[in-house]
Amino acid sequence: MLYFIPAWYQQDNWCENEQYWYSRRMRTEFDDTVKHIQLFHRSQAYPFKVMLLSFAPNFRHFLHRQSVFRAPYWSCFDAIQEIRRKKIMTFSFHNLNWPKHIEFIYSPFVVNAQLHGEKYAQVEFGEDGNLIQVDMYQNGQLNRRNIYDDRGFVSSSIRYEDGIPMHQDYLTDKGIWKMRHFLTDGHVEINQKIPTYLLEYNGEEHKNKFARSSYSTMEQVIQEVLSAYLELVDERDLFCVALHGQHTNLLTNVLRNKKKIVSFFENRYDMKTASDNSLIHEADYIITDSREHLNKVRNLLGEDIQNITDITPFDSRVDFGISQQLNVQKILIPVDDMQEETFEKLIQKLGEYLPSNENARIHLFTRWAEMDRKRVLLEKTRYYLAKAGMESDWAREEVKGVRENLLDAEDAVPVKFFVEQCVDELAVSKCIREQRLIIDMRDFTRVYLRISAISMGIPQIVYKETQFVEHEQNGMVLKDLDKIPETIAFYLDNLTNWNEAMVSSYELGKKYTTRVLIEKWKEVIDFVGSDSNTPVGQ
Repeated sequence: MLYFIPAWYQQDNWCENEQYWYSRRMRTEFDDTVKHIQLFHRSQAYPFKVMLLSFAPNFRHFLHRQSVFRAPYWSCFDAIQEIRRKKIMTFSFHNLNWPKHIEFIYSPFVVNAQLHGEKYAQVEFGEDGNLIQVDMYQNGQLNRRNIYDDRGFVSSSIRYEDGIPMHQDYLTDKGIWKMRHFLTDGHVEINQKIPTYLLEYNGEEHKNKFARSSYSTMEQVIQEVLSAYLELVDERDLFCVALHGQHTNLLTNVLRNKKKIVSFFENRYDMKTASDNSLIHEADYIITDSREHLNKVRNLLGEDIQNITDITPFDSRVDFGISQQLNVQKILIPVDDMQEETFEKLIQKLGEYLPSNENARIHLFTRWAEMDRKRVLLEKTRYYLAKAGMESDWAREEVKGVRENLLDAEDAVPVKFFVEQCVDELAVSKCIREQRLIIDMRDFTRVYLRISAISMGIPQIVYKETQFVEHEQNGMVLKDLDKIPETIAFYLDNLTNWNEAMVSSYELGKKYTTRVLIEKWKEVIDFVGSDSNTPVGQ
């Protein structure tokens, strides 16, 4: 069995990232573990299970959003709360035990409950329309917050005093508190009337008693329950840990004698601390999401490390884009974390190219979710265009719909700079399908963007040499920004060059198909599962 231990935490707390349906998503749910689970779930190449350490009362909805609803899992908080239910239950706030004469007021976002003219409660819903939370009020102040599990019961309750959260109770599915987490100092108390937790393994249940009645931190509770569960698993089982600061110390302790794989993904973990991390040195194998990260890890830990490989979590597929069906040629420019001087010069060079191609449109691509992100990018672009003596109105906010009395519409300056704000991968994929060319002048690699471009046959012009772009094949490695206009013209002014790059992209994509990734995973699993392997740091 291969256990995936994910890093799905909300702001470094032991809880999930479930949010209100109307809230703007500030970060993507996709990461390496999500994609690994999808890969193994689809291929059924090896038995696996998700080992969930965080409190996640809406975990079934998360799995459904990631198309792995039936993926097997073990939940540490389910064990603590002694929850046996597995299936989602249709549950309405009308099923709750409301006082007589309660009145419901429906707003576009929430449902407010009033009693005798005063606010009594506020009902919140998740992204799938499921009940996730009910806030209770007393004398106009928040008094209690009940958090609901998607299996049909109150999973946790937070008590407030003067609007300040004091403690959080974790409940059984019968509504009895099992564990009380004091939010002021972080210590945890166990209900001594039911001081047990429930472990289920291979269809058998094991009830254990908590070693203490009080713990200094939540991490100590999780470590005790997780350690007890690990005593039940097969000694040949493997553990793939998504490297994250929240659980590094805990897993270093509990996985000391287990066969383990450590997974690096983008900037989730501070690479500067890697050389001091015991979990990394004791790992049987290291997996990175790209060759670039692999080289960084090797430089930090030592060039002689052999038990390391790069396996992109995203698989490639032949997915024809629609850029050739559009009457404009869209050029995608990723801008997040780009150096300011690079951004300025890039805008200048793009502005130099635009007069030669009236169909070209520049799409500034960002995955940052700030509300004013589009405005800021357009204002910066306008400034740099004006500074270079070019038409700043190319980067104005586009007005949609019919405008009255616009007699000189034909003489208006056309909008040629747009902002694509895509937080999650679904929005990214939809955006990339329309792009004719991608120009990435940043000095780091975002794997999903690269694989998506390869899958859709889009030529890529990049600043940094990468395994996902072969020079003068599926794109170009370009160090000199002064050559941007002629390089764009090479692909957009000549369909033959663009088609050749598209064919090269599809050929390169054969290295990252599901079959190839599974084969690489099997090699790692076979190596780690053998008794003769040596950990990374030895």
